[in-house]
Amino acid sequence: MYNSIVLVKQVPDTANISGKVMKEDGTVNRSKLPAIFNHEDKVALELALQVKEKYGGKVTAITMGPPRASDILRECLYMGADEVFLISDRKFAGADTLATSYVLSEAINKIGNYHFIFGGRQAIDGDTAQVGPQTADKLNIPQVTYAEQILDIKKNKVTIKRKIDGGHEIVQATLPVLVTVIKEAAEPRPFSAKKVMAYKGAKSLTDLEKLTEGNSLLYTDTLIHEYQERNLFISTLTMDDLQLDVDRCGVKGSPTKVHKVESVVLAGGNQTRVEPTKDGIGILIDSLLEDHILG
Repeated sequence: MYNSIVLVKQVPDTANISGKVMKEDGTVNRSKLPAIFNHEDKVALELALQVKEKYGGKVTAITMGPPRASDILRECLYMGADEVFLISDRKFAGADTLATSYVLSEAINKIGNYHFIFGGRQAIDGDTAQVGPQTADKLNIPQVTYAEQILDIKKNKVTIKRKIDGGHEIVQATLPVLVTVIKEAAEPRPFSAKKVMAYKGAKSLTDLEKLTEGNSLLYTDTLIHEYQERNLFISTLTMDDLQLDVDRCGVKGSPTKVHKVESVVLAGGNQTRVEPTKDGIGILIDSLLEDHILG
């Protein structure tokens, strides 16, 4: 049996991003954009579920983000995850990859009992592909990036096919290991109708606190106990729960700052017709050489 922890992220739909959604400190105002499940992370979840189905074990999904990020944790449950954790605290806001990997590594240490950590190659809101490798480094475990396929698992070793420029390579790593996957690695399964019905009422701490607002008959602690009994409570890990160094979290722990975001639109220029003759092709080649496109 092999237990997996999957790093998932709710990301802004970057197809709609523009300078208007950037805040003065260089971070994205996520409330201005629709939020979606980062696709490569969903692929990572699919691989973890396949490992569970073939070898047994448990799949735990975790995400770091604002309270609304619990939406994708419900989606993880719909796909087949056994347990989910929301890592959320206002002090985590504005984190770059260094601060994010610090928080994730500490959360993983707290959850423990894992053989695999799966994650997408990168998130579409940052495109850095740094969080996975940095998390592995902080956990002091091996990492395999750009994974295409899990070929075999025997005892404490895994064999993985990974993509490289011009082809692929087969690598072997000892467990525990962190694996980042590319979108071609698998096709995420659809939600299970049975699991949707079972977990659509799952709520996080923030969700339950909202239920008690203005209702003197409801108490948060009581609701937490009730939802835990029904296996519908999305556990939240905060700064205090993880006993983190505040100087390494959020904006304070993030040396990287986004200076500016621009929306670039490529427009067509003047068009020149090239005659399908020897002379026409010669003129085209001369023009390309002159513009240093060729040569």
